[in-house]
Amino acid sequence: MSLAVLMVVTGLFTLSQAQMPDNALSDQSSSVKTVYVVPVRDDIMPPIVYIIRRGVKEAMAAEADCLILDMETNGGRVDITEEIFDIIGKFKGETVTYVNTDAYSAGAFIAVATEKIYMAPQSVIGAAAPIMMGPTGGVSEMPSTMEVKINSAIRARIRTQAEKNGYAVDVIEAMVDKSKKLERDGKIICEEGDILTLTNLEAEAKYGEENAPLLSSGTVGSIGELMGELGYAEAKRVDVKPLGAEQLGTWINAISPLLLLIGIIGLYIEFKTPGFGVFGAIGIASLGVYFFGGYVSGLAGIEWIGIFVLGVAFLVIELFLLPGTIIIGLIGGVCILVSLVMGMTDIYPELPWFPVGEGGEGSLPQIEGIDFALPDFSRPIRDLTIAVLLSIPIIWALAKYLPYTNMFASFTSSAASGVESVAAVAAEVEARLGQVGESTTPLNPGGKVMLGDDLCSVVTQGEMISTGVRVKVIGHRGNDLLVVEE
Repeated sequence: MSLAVLMVVTGLFTLSQAQMPDNALSDQSSSVKTVYVVPVRDDIMPPIVYIIRRGVKEAMAAEADCLILDMETNGGRVDITEEIFDIIGKFKGETVTYVNTDAYSAGAFIAVATEKIYMAPQSVIGAAAPIMMGPTGGVSEMPSTMEVKINSAIRARIRTQAEKNGYAVDVIEAMVDKSKKLERDGKIICEEGDILTLTNLEAEAKYGEENAPLLSSGTVGSIGELMGELGYAEAKRVDVKPLGAEQLGTWINAISPLLLLIGIIGLYIEFKTPGFGVFGAIGIASLGVYFFGGYVSGLAGIEWIGIFVLGVAFLVIELFLLPGTIIIGLIGGVCILVSLVMGMTDIYPELPWFPVGEGGEGSLPQIEGIDFALPDFSRPIRDLTIAVLLSIPIIWALAKYLPYTNMFASFTSSAASGVESVAAVAAEVEARLGQVGESTTPLNPGGKVMLGDDLCSVVTQGEMISTGVRVKVIGHRGNDLLVVEE
C-alpha cells in the first residue's frame, strides 16, 4: 500500500510538471538557443556518471537545444558506459561529442552514443577492446572464452548505438574486435589482429560513392568553434561544472543502507529519551548525508530533504500535540517514506510517467501502443528494506534493555527540581516515592508528569503511556523519576 501511495503522489507531482502549459515557459527559452557543455574527464567511473546525469537533467529542464560532451578520457568500466548510454538517450535535443584530446575505450563507446562526433587537432579516438584489471590494479590477460563472450556483448550494445546514430558499424567493431579487418576503397585501414585507433584526420577522411566520413564530422579547434559549426554561434552556452564531491557521492551511495540504519536507530533512541541529544543529532546527520549523496549523484534534488522534514514535523504534531489523531501521523509517515525513496530515485524532467494522447489539449490519454515510463524505484526500496530489516532486531533489543542501562540514565534530563548531586536526587526520589500524578505529555518512555504543583521529568520502564493517564512514582532512572501506570 505504501508503494502505491508513493507512486501516486510522485506520479501526480511529475505529471503536473510535465503538463505545464507552454505559456508558463520563459520567453527567452523560445527565442535564444541553449547549448549545454558537459565535461567527460578522467576514467569512466561513477563520478563521471553523476556529472553527465546532472548535466543532462539540467539541459532537459532548461529545454536546451544541444548537449555537447567535452571528452578527454582513457576509458573505464563497461557497466558505467552502458548506464551513460541510457542517460544520453533521454535527452531529446541534438547530442554531440567533442574529442578534446583522447577518447579511448569506453570514451569511444560514449562518443558513438551521440549523434555527431567532432575532434580537436591531434586528437585520437578508438582502442576500445575490453581489458581485465588485475588485483593490483594493472592489466592482466583475459581468458579467451571470457574475451569472446565480453566482446560479443559489447559489440551488440555498441552496434545498436552506431546504427541509431548513423555510424559505420564495421568501423566501431574494428575498435573492439581485433579479429576484424577494416577496408575502404581498396585501402586497408586496420589489419586483422590490430585494434583500430584513429587520429582526427583519419576519422574525418571520406570514402565511397557517398563520400561519407569514416567516423568524425570534422576537426574544430574549440567548443566555441564547434558551436558555430553546428549553427549555435549565437546560442547561450552553459558549462556544467563538477561539484568536486562526485567521488564522495560514490562512497555515500555504497553505504546508503548503513546511513539509513544509523538514521533509524538514532532517531528511535532520541524518541525514547527525554529532550534532544547526541543520538538525535547522529540520526539527522546520517539522513542528511544520505540525501546529500542523492544530490551529488544527480539523482534527485535537495527538495526531498524538505519533504522529509515536513514528515517529521507531522509525526511530532501527532505524538506530542495532537496524539491519537492518526491521520496526521499517517501523512507524516508517507512524507518520510516518499522522501527517502525519491531522494535516491533517478527522475528526468519533461519525461511524463504516464502517456498523453495526441488529440490536442483536453484529450484523453491514449494507452494502446504507448508504454508507461515509471522511474526505477528498485535501488532506493532495496536500500530502505535492508535498513528496516536490520533495524528490527536492534530496536527490539534497545526497547528491551535500554531503559535498564547506565547509558540511558546518562542521557535523560535532570529532574524537575534541577538538583544534580546524588544526595539531592536521593532525597527528591524519597520525597516523591509513592506519589500519584497525571501525565501531561505522552511518555515514550520519557515525558512530563504533574506531581502536586510540580511538573517533573519522568520515565517509564519501557512501556508507552498516553497523555492524561494517572501514574505512580516507584523509583528513579538517573535523574528522572521512574513511574508506572496506576
